[in-house]
Parts: sequence; structure tokens; C-alpha cells
Amino acid sequence: MSTVTKDDLPLSGVRVLEMGQLIAGPFAGQLLGQFGAEVIKIESPNVGDPLRVWREVDVDGTSPWFRSIGRNKKSVAIDLRNPDGRELVKRLAIKSDVLIENFKPGTLEKWGLGPSSIHPHNPDLIFTRVSGYGQTGPWAPRPGYASVCEAESGFRYINGFPDPTTGGLAGPPVRPNMSLGDSVAGLHAAFGTVLALLARTKSAGKGQPGGRTVDVSILESMLNLMEGIVPEYDRKGKIRGPSGSSVTGIVPTNAYPCLPSPELPSVPTYIVIGANGDSIYNRLMRAIGRQDLIGPEYQHNGHRVEKQAEIEEAISHWTKSRSAEEVIIAMNDAGVPVGRVLDVKEMVHAEQLQDRGALEDVWVPNADNTEDTGGWTVKMQGTFPVLEGCDTRAKWAGPDLGQHTEEVLAEQLGLTAQELEKLRSDNVIG
Repeated sequence: MSTVTKDDLPLSGVRVLEMGQLIAGPFAGQLLGQFGAEVIKIESPNVGDPLRVWREVDVDGTSPWFRSIGRNKKSVAIDLRNPDGRELVKRLAIKSDVLIENFKPGTLEKWGLGPSSIHPHNPDLIFTRVSGYGQTGPWAPRPGYASVCEAESGFRYINGFPDPTTGGLAGPPVRPNMSLGDSVAGLHAAFGTVLALLARTKSAGKGQPGGRTVDVSILESMLNLMEGIVPEYDRKGKIRGPSGSSVTGIVPTNAYPCLPSPELPSVPTYIVIGANGDSIYNRLMRAIGRQDLIGPEYQHNGHRVEKQAEIEEAISHWTKSRSAEEVIIAMNDAGVPVGRVLDVKEMVHAEQLQDRGALEDVWVPNADNTEDTGGWTVKMQGTFPVLEGCDTRAKWAGPDLGQHTEEVLAEQLGLTAQELEKLRSDNVIG
């Protein structure tokens, strides 16, 4: 099998100008960069992407999270508040294939960096624009945060524990302990960018300009995850509510308690069993000694939904007298999908992830950026999906602020050392 080198990945030769910050836009840039795109990240001098100092910070004052999401990117520090800085970015955009941004709609236009300003000079530039609500519509001017958009998409309403009387939320919804909407929007942005690049190739074959806008809304990205909720409401008038750790209308699939582990005897241990397939359900019932719950009255999912309480109680009664390891062995022997609820310490040592190289250690050199004077590694998620024959391991961790300013401006714009020094003394670049 031939191996594709880092210089011959699917997006090799594609230049991406990333003007986003925090999560949604930069996550899209990360994904494109992992598959070979050259990603030039524009950051504000002296400040940079706020994610650089979010949550935990490392010995150098930079967040390990940024080292992960900034992998393979080149950091160029330019002050966008300065007209000369905006002119530099415009010149870079003219020489790029894609511009990713996640500012409030209208911000690029205010800076003279929107499609109407750039396309006359580069008609093939793809604008990938991520915002809370999209570039149009009555809500477009609003600041759109992932948490808010998750609520407005209907996602938050179905996550929590149900009120036994109303079926609605019993208290506030449960949010995932991450910015899910941002990451989902970033995935849509990366996918949309690749689609636009494919469309651009077709346009080139027809002698037409290939520049277009990829309009990504966090609200709509979350809506895209909502499975059958909309058509079920439309055709059956059903309003799906929260269901705790189960899934409405699918039985059995849930988290079940096991005996605490010896290391943490006061902390409950949970496993997840998914046995909603008819034959799998029968195997589960035999494995837990409940053949009395097999038969015509339990044969199909619709039957089991009507008897959910009885089935769930039988499974929980069996699991809570056993360790998670005992349950996993029994379920695997029976061919029933099962998995323990892991924390990150346990997850990073999981043999499946270790065997597939799903996590990698990426070198972060000291400030002089040479490995022989020391540094450290940051463990981060690998590149997914796995593409046969492609070496997608990170080339470098998220760079220091402005680390590539001179390199990019000299190579791409032909600026001399004297011009760079003048821009730095005028506080245009950092």
C-alpha cells in the first residue's frame, strides 16, 4: 500500500486564512489543517486568540487546549484595528483559497474584507462564515453563543430528567460539559468548505469563478442533529421531552448502576447497555436470567416501549449487584453492546484508542523553538476520520503568538526586513 506524505494530503496546496477565534472557526481550521491545508491564523498582537488562556494553562502560560486546536497552523499577529493591518490581511486573502471567520455578521464588511471587497481581486476565494444564526434573517445581528443556540435548536429541552407529571423538564436542562454547538458548527464549516472546493473545481472546468460563501449557523448545525424530532412533531404531533440517560421510544438503551470500584468505593460506577435490536434484546434477557421477559409481548421495540419500566428495573437489578467488569464480560460473551462510562484518565489509557493511535503526543519546544533546548509534549486527539494511506499526524502544536508573522509576510507578500521592522515599530504587526 502506498503512503501519502504530509505534503500530498487531500488538502495539500490549499491555503486557508483563519480569522476566527475561540472554538467554532478555529476547529474548522484545525480539521482542514490536519488533512494538509496550509492554515494561516490571524491574531491580534499582544492578545491573540482568547483560547490561548482559557481553562488550564501550561508552564508557559498557554492553554494546552490551544496547542491542540492550533496544531499545524501558522500564527501571524496583525492589528485589524489598524488600516495598514487590514490592508495586509486583504493582500493575504487575495492569495488564499479559503477565508474562515466567525465574527458577528457584517464585521468583515465593516473592515473592507468581505466578499464584495475581495472577490474583484480573487474571484475564486471561498468565504466560510460561522455565526450564531447565519448571515441573513431577523436574528442574524444578534450575538450567537453555542449555549444559547443549543437551547433555541430544541437540543437543550430534550437533555435532562423528565417531570413525572408533565413529561417536560424537571428543573434546568443538563448541558454537555463542553461547547458542543461550536464544535458541531466547526464540523459543518469544514464539510462545507470541502464541498465549496469541489464546486470550485467544477466551476473552473466551465471557465466560471469559483468563489462562494459557506454560511454556517450554530443554530442550524445543532438543528441538523435533531434526528426525527421535527417530522415526528409534524406528522404525529409528538413533542419529545427529556428522558434522563435513556432515549425516548427506544428500549432498552440506558446507563445502569454497578458496584463501586475498589479504588473509589463511594463513587457509583455506570455502564451503558444498548440492546434495542430485537435479537440483541433476547440475548440480553437470557444473559441476566430473565427469560420471562422474552416472548410475543416483548418481541419488537414498540412492545418494549410499553413495558419500559419493567425491563429497565430487571436490568438495573442485575447490574447493581455486579462490578462493571463482570457486566462487560457477560455482555461481550452474549454479544450485547456495552461500555463503561469512563473519565478522561481512564479513556486515554483505553486499549482500543491506544491500538489505533487515536491520541498522539505532540512536541512543544521552548521559546526558541528548537527541540535540542528542551520542551514538553501535549497529548491530544488524533485526526479523524482515518484516511487510508494518509499520514495525518500533527506537524506541530499550536504555535506561539506571532511565531510565523515574518515568515508569512515575507514569503507571501514579499515584504523586506526593513518593511517588516517599520510595520512592527508602527504596532501594525506583532
